[in-house]
Amino acid sequence: MRVVAWVTVIALALSSQVQAQPEIPAASPAAAKAKAAPKGKARPPKKAAAKKEKKDKPAAPAPAATPAQRAAYSSLPVSERLAIQSDLIWSGDLTGAVDPDFGDRAIAAVRSFQKRNKFEETGILTDEQRQTLATAMRRRKDYNGWQLVEDTVTPGVRLGIPAKLVPNAEIGTTGSRWSSARGEIQIETFREKMAGATLQELFEEMKKRPSNRRVEVSAITASSFTLSGMQGLKKFHVRAFLKDNEARGLTILFDQAMETIMLPLVDNITGAYLPFGDPASASTSRRVEYGSGIVVTPNGHVVTERQLTDDCRGIIVAGLGRADRVAEDSGSDLALIRINGARSLKPVPFSTDPPKSTQLTLVGISEPAAQAGARQVTTVPAKLRGVDGARVLLDAVPARGFVGGAALDGEGRLAGMIDVSSASVAGPAAVAGQASFVPTASIRKFLEGAGITPLDGRGDLAAAKNALVRVICVRK
Repeated sequence: MRVVAWVTVIALALSSQVQAQPEIPAASPAAAKAKAAPKGKARPPKKAAAKKEKKDKPAAPAPAATPAQRAAYSSLPVSERLAIQSDLIWSGDLTGAVDPDFGDRAIAAVRSFQKRNKFEETGILTDEQRQTLATAMRRRKDYNGWQLVEDTVTPGVRLGIPAKLVPNAEIGTTGSRWSSARGEIQIETFREKMAGATLQELFEEMKKRPSNRRVEVSAITASSFTLSGMQGLKKFHVRAFLKDNEARGLTILFDQAMETIMLPLVDNITGAYLPFGDPASASTSRRVEYGSGIVVTPNGHVVTERQLTDDCRGIIVAGLGRADRVAEDSGSDLALIRINGARSLKPVPFSTDPPKSTQLTLVGISEPAAQAGARQVTTVPAKLRGVDGARVLLDAVPARGFVGGAALDGEGRLAGMIDVSSASVAGPAAVAGQASFVPTASIRKFLEGAGITPLDGRGDLAAAKNALVRVICVRK
């Protein structure tokens, strides 16, 4: 569509309308692994049941910490609190998961460490004792390259990994993945939006997902569960936690030949996993940016905003997996990405007609923080303001995350894609009138240049919503 056509349409529409009004954890699977009965001697069923009942019995609660003990650790940075607890896990004094608040269990573990080393059992580490603990554990941790890292896909998630064993880091399907050179060992984080489902339902589902999983040990509490067993020819361990209608966890997978190396590390890895930390305390060296995208082919081609996909360490389409950028154009600010292995998606139909009025509907997916982690497609009303070069200006400021979303005309047909200016200025400091979108004619030309022929048709709001996806860029 030519710019002059947009100017004519907008001028005619504006002249006939008035201005619109703005509108905690269960026992570790590794620790819970029962010793095998001697060959040829069957264990009596009653004793086995009694042993299992004892094994699953929760440990006695740690003594309540004193205000002085709590104050000593609350003054430390979260990273240091986690590092101390990581050392205590390696020393065998702390069992279970780390606690960013350094609660009763962690302080009881400090007392245990002090007792073993004949220090005064105050529950508060002195600088000398902290150095003794760190030095004693350093050799063990350095052997496997132990590191406390952040999950770049889910800010606030932290975990410990043996980096020498799993040097390859990449974006997984629903989180981050670390793996060995030939894939013998894999550690992957995941998150599941529960949407009204119970933790018990997820527990039962993950016993069967994937289909080659055979569970040997399992345990569940009100807020967490663990699973372990065989997945094909590999050993697997899963630990998951529930909070605010979202489950987060990690899966450890390794070849049976690696069992003597990996089994002692399972407790350390799962114990160091922090699923619900403070996203604000996450490192700013790697940022996660959220936007929207419009599906344009059944085979996973998605058009989105170019700047959203610039300098990404990895691109993920939520719920569908990793994607690669296959084309981009700085003039129109468009990018084309393709979801790896996607099939049978529903592309949006492209209309060849310009809007017949200034009324538009913007369709996008707000960033997770704006909708409690959900991935819901929402709409915002907007009006045409005019034309600035290749962009059509709007008088609306959509929520963050709408960049790359769809702009529909009054009849529900695709009119264009929301451009970066609408997202970069969104928020309390936004100035009305700075939003814009790229017309369908420009998108069509861009796609044809990339060898993609978009679907022709009228479309409607339902079709546009079905074609909207969340695009996630993990910055380098």
